[in-house]
Amino acid sequence: MISFSFPKKRRLLNRTDFVNLNRSGKRHHTRHFVVITKRNGLGITRLGVTVSKKSGNAVKRNRVKRLIREFFRLNYSKIPQGYDIVVAAKKDASYLDLWKTKEELGEIFFKKELSA
Repeated sequence: MISFSFPKKRRLLNRTDFVNLNRSGKRHHTRHFVVITKRNGLGITRLGVTVSKKSGNAVKRNRVKRLIREFFRLNYSKIPQGYDIVVAAKKDASYLDLWKTKEELGEIFFKKELSA
């Protein structure tokens, strides 16, 4: 049975991880997101999410973060393993719903090569 949880071991939590990924990761752009990827050598894929204040107030920013985490949680088994991934939301991302989020992020995770 597939586990749909999102434990701490699948999250990027340290500032140094975010900074290293920003410096040396490969960037993929969509209309509402920038996705930065890099191999981590751990055998598991970890996710970090950033949403700037340009996206709106705290309610809108938290909603965008929930949508991104939900996409990652539901599609974890389909995403290639062994990567660190940071998803940075652009300004208008607060107007998306789960379906549109899935379409945009799916373009990167399912159709493109993530290698860095």
